[in-house]
Amino acid sequence: MCVSDVFEAPAATRAAVSDGRRFPVRRVFCIGRNYAAHAREMGSDPDRDPPFFFTKWAEAVVPSGTTIAYPPETADFHYEAELVVAIGKGGRDIAPDDAAAHIFGYAAGLDMTRRDLQQAAKDKGRPWDTAKNVEQSAPLGVIHPASAVMTAGAIALTVNGAVRQQGDIADLIWPIGDIIAYVSRFYRLEPGDLIYTGTPSGVGPVVEGDEIVVTIAGLSPCTVRIGAPARD
Repeated sequence: MCVSDVFEAPAATRAAVSDGRRFPVRRVFCIGRNYAAHAREMGSDPDRDPPFFFTKWAEAVVPSGTTIAYPPETADFHYEAELVVAIGKGGRDIAPDDAAAHIFGYAAGLDMTRRDLQQAAKDKGRPWDTAKNVEQSAPLGVIHPASAVMTAGAIALTVNGAVRQQGDIADLIWPIGDIIAYVSRFYRLEPGDLIYTGTPSGVGPVVEGDEIVVTIAGLSPCTVRIGAPARD
């Protein structure tokens, strides 16, 4: 008996690599409140409330240069500049000192957020899925292969050329080794996983027509434009 699919399976999400290869994206993990100043601007105490993580669908990842649709059900769509770690080797319960062996590379990225829905969910003690796990909400620059744990590097974001976020990877509350160790306690990390490591302070709203550029020292920039709301 010949077995066929009910419909054609969608193509896997693939990210660009600086050497011309492509990186198949498996899952997306995002670290929240991993810069103290950002935690404070969001009303949290970084000395009391540790970072945490949430997830997005792989298809939320779109390449630099994309015009992303302003999403429905929000009037407060925010940018968050992030260093993204691409996992190249799987593992569970990874020690921080062993994290480098599991890293394929790094990229600049964005965690776009429906902030009003996030605040409403927080007020009601509900999950953040509708605020964070949004179509086209994880723009990603070109991945640069690396063989070491990144410990420092300037990170900045501009909107229409004006600087809105500035920070340094050295300011992460959980450094990259600790991030990989923590997430791998809950899930076996696999090749193709992406970890968005958190955003500095200065997050804010964008509107249709705005151009966002994320720059991180040593990496290709991630650039997106905010388009009209999706009509289909």
